Amino acid sequence: MEKTCVYIAPRFFEHELKKELGYLGIPVLRQYGRFFYCEERAVPPVWAQNTWYNPQILEINSIGDACKKLKAIQRNWHSCPIDFFRRAKLIEEELPKIHFKPHAYGAPCPEANLGAWTLLSPNTLLYSTQTSSPFPHGELNFIENKEEPPSRAYLKLWEIFTLCGYFPKAGEHAIDLGACPGGWTWVMAKHGVNILAIDKAEIVPEVRTMPTVTYENKSGFSLRPQDYPKIDWLLSDMACYPSRLYELTRQWLESGSVKNFVFTIKLQGEDTKEHIDLFRNIKNSSLLHLSCNKHEFTWIYGDIQKSFEKKRKNLDKRIVNN
Repeated sequence: MEKTCVYIAPRFFEHELKKELGYLGIPVLRQYGRFFYCEERAVPPVWAQNTWYNPQILEINSIGDACKKLKAIQRNWHSCPIDFFRRAKLIEEELPKIHFKPHAYGAPCPEANLGAWTLLSPNTLLYSTQTSSPFPHGELNFIENKEEPPSRAYLKLWEIFTLCGYFPKAGEHAIDLGACPGGWTWVMAKHGVNILAIDKAEIVPEVRTMPTVTYENKSGFSLRPQDYPKIDWLLSDMACYPSRLYELTRQWLESGSVKNFVFTIKLQGEDTKEHIDLFRNIKNSSLLHLSCNKHEFTWIYGDIQKSFEKKRKNLDKRIVNN
């Protein structure tokens, strides 16, 4: 029998996940909204924001029986109702309460297993003890800073640093390509990083005057990698065609001068396979959809990616041991 898993699409992007599952050749056994119960394949879809590993079928006789059986497996559960909503709610109310509070930036991700379950029928429950994210549905909600950053784009960096467990260090050097209005530059400056903000539009004065910020009025595509022999972070949240950003990426990779890359890949149109594969096929890199990404992905390379892969491998070991 084929191994199975459940992929949870980001909110409003179930169509994109369905298309990706199709071209990856991953059979869908059942879909309901952004819930996809599938046969497992070696290549995970990047449009899956959360994955349930090795889900199991549990036959239940009643609400009480469901609660008793889930509690016997482990303590921490969150529900993902796709049908039979009233019955699912009654089960949820009888399970141990978990208060999912907004996450404080800088705090580590939760370490405890967070299982997930849903009802396929009134007496059939599908559950997984291990999911790819310690946050319900893969959604990381922060205690936001609504006063200082000039835009909500700063949340993308907060999230990728948190998920990877890898943060910038004071005294490092970074370049922010297409920095306006300055959200990513603000994040790096708050970490004490010496940050060069590049954009033909000016960043906001409150960010431009931060002690470690330097601003240059030019295009991010005008920089020559050979002029920057040692950069700890190269960042880009620029709005541009993925193919153009890919060419810029190759130039900086070939220079060998950058320790860490964090790029937003802003997708264009409906046919996104080619653009996704451009970055997915770069060796030793990772491509993922963050909670705060829209029709876009975050691509990482370098030590931050190694940290991310280490966390993922540790999760794989826990799944095997269970």
